[in-house]
Amino acid sequence: MSESFPRMHARTRRFTLGVPRGFTVSPDRVLFLRSNSGVDAVTCLWELDLASGEERLLVDPLTLGSAEENLPPQERARRERARESAGGVVAYATDATARRIVFALSGALFLWESGTVRALATPGSIIDPRLSPDGARVAYVTGGALRVQTLDSGEDVEVAAEEGVTYGLAEFNAAEELGRMRGYWWSPAGDALLVARVDESPVQRWHIADPANPDREPAVVAYPAAGTPNADVQLFVHDLSGSRVEVPFTHEYLLNVLWDAHGLALVTLSRDQREMFLLKIDPATGASTVVRTDTDPAWVEPISGVPGHLSDGTLVWVADADGGRRLIIGDRPVTPPSLQVREVLDIDGDTVLFQASGEPSEIMLWTYAAGTLTPVVTEAGVYTGRRAGGVTVIAGQTLTSEGSSVRALRSDGTVLPIRSRSERPGLDLRISLLRAGSRGLSTAVLLPSWHVEGSKKLPVLMDPYGGPHAQRVVAANRPYLESQWWAEQGFAVIVTDGRGTPGRGPAWEREVLHDFTITLDDQVDALQSMPHPDLDLTRVAIRGWSFGGWLAALAVIRRPDVFHAAVAGAPVTDWRLYDTGYTERYLGDPTEGHYDRSSLLADAEKLERPLMIIHGLADDNVVAAHTLRLSSALLAAGRPHTVLPLSGVTHMTPQEVVAENLLHLQLDFLKKALG
Repeated sequence: MSESFPRMHARTRRFTLGVPRGFTVSPDRVLFLRSNSGVDAVTCLWELDLASGEERLLVDPLTLGSAEENLPPQERARRERARESAGGVVAYATDATARRIVFALSGALFLWESGTVRALATPGSIIDPRLSPDGARVAYVTGGALRVQTLDSGEDVEVAAEEGVTYGLAEFNAAEELGRMRGYWWSPAGDALLVARVDESPVQRWHIADPANPDREPAVVAYPAAGTPNADVQLFVHDLSGSRVEVPFTHEYLLNVLWDAHGLALVTLSRDQREMFLLKIDPATGASTVVRTDTDPAWVEPISGVPGHLSDGTLVWVADADGGRRLIIGDRPVTPPSLQVREVLDIDGDTVLFQASGEPSEIMLWTYAAGTLTPVVTEAGVYTGRRAGGVTVIAGQTLTSEGSSVRALRSDGTVLPIRSRSERPGLDLRISLLRAGSRGLSTAVLLPSWHVEGSKKLPVLMDPYGGPHAQRVVAANRPYLESQWWAEQGFAVIVTDGRGTPGRGPAWEREVLHDFTITLDDQVDALQSMPHPDLDLTRVAIRGWSFGGWLAALAVIRRPDVFHAAVAGAPVTDWRLYDTGYTERYLGDPTEGHYDRSSLLADAEKLERPLMIIHGLADDNVVAAHTLRLSSALLAAGRPHTVLPLSGVTHMTPQEVVAENLLHLQLDFLKKALG
């Protein structure tokens, strides 16, 4: 590899460019997204012919206009919520047969049909176009209004619009924390839409300025911090004839919508997230019936992909029962408590394709059909997939193979590969997966490829995320590439998933209720239980981003006897400044008194170790106020520290130069800090 790892890591968006994704399975082909190379950030639309196995390029954005995208603000926000770092055709939608495809590019609306791409006239920049199931119409959002265009005639009508509110878009909490990225849904017949009306007027306004450009107006963000009002979300069925029926629901959050041949259903969640309803809706009247209620004294975990229906209308659901997260068919659990269901990916007739974990580090694919559970893959790894018409697309990574593997499995057993064009990282993992400490914490240990056991002591770098909703210890190659690079610089790198992380069952996840600080105890426990004799526990650093950044700062502030230096990226320093959807689920209402224990501000005077804090000043998820308030508290306490502000950078840090140099600057800081 001619370029350095930090440079390639940045150019390739962490080696994700060129990897096939965004699959749609139809009877004769598989649609997917992929850029032309591992350093090309322009995503194209492709198809795999299921008869011949041939790949064909359907849409190359460079043939439709400039490579420089001019995105509407709402699309930029959507991509930030989706952690989308590439450009081009990053999302698309089809009709029921995938004969017609629509997508947005630089705010313009395009239609692919029969090998031809044409632009459709719209009154403004658009986002999130979606075809009706019959392919006759396309709905889209522009300027906060929902419109529908009839494709054959070109007639374009406004379905829902109102000054000061948006129609058809997901609000911040839904997109950032609850897994719902959309705000409208077509009826099966294509003659009506269920539309979310979002009024953000109750939400407090925060102003995110760009100090490097003081002539620019600050961005005004409606941010629902813990304990403050959320957006007001209402639902309406809009008939294309012009009538509108409200669909009232009592809970705070709308999690998911299913509108199929068996009817219209909603999943809603209470503000304290301890009660979830599955509602059956009469689209003609808006009347609702509670079909199922799930409750938990801590919180009910939202699961993607449900509700669903088998071909006869039998309900497909996921719920916690007997200590496990289980697939429910009708009202009967069909998976054992030892198999933790992660997500329902597709329902193909009477076959359910889903992700589940037996071993927490493995995310495997399974099907359920006619009373039988069947593993789709056997090699340990991390997999996802799609299924329709008996065809299954399997995408996955393993520890033993470099990069991602994607293949389509036809109903006759024929395997058709879908090629990845990602770059080779040029790093060979030297990794051990083990269970550490008294709790059997899932842990990965990475050593330098050049290290000879017993030859020297290695300083230690703890490299966790460590909190709810995310795992770092997985049986896949790519997630460890950055950690291995740190190992090559002379560190023994330890990655540990503590309590609260997914894959080990509901009780494990809920141990963080009202107290995030127990995740620090787990990092200490894992470190001090390491069986490797070459670890120098007198030189231990810790780094992390977001929750991991909070954890890194907490480590040097509260456990300086264990941790000797830290790099905290975009840390949440005061949980009262973080959003309602995430924070209230775990810490409850701020008035209940659980927030101070997990705050960094009151303990600033305890800092006695080197600490670097990094924060993007344009971050609208963990706003830069977190870092500035901690820095002020440290300064007031007379505690030296380093702050690295990143002008114009969001929570993702997608800019190549920023991402590359951040690794070098962190390395230089930690080497000096550890002597």
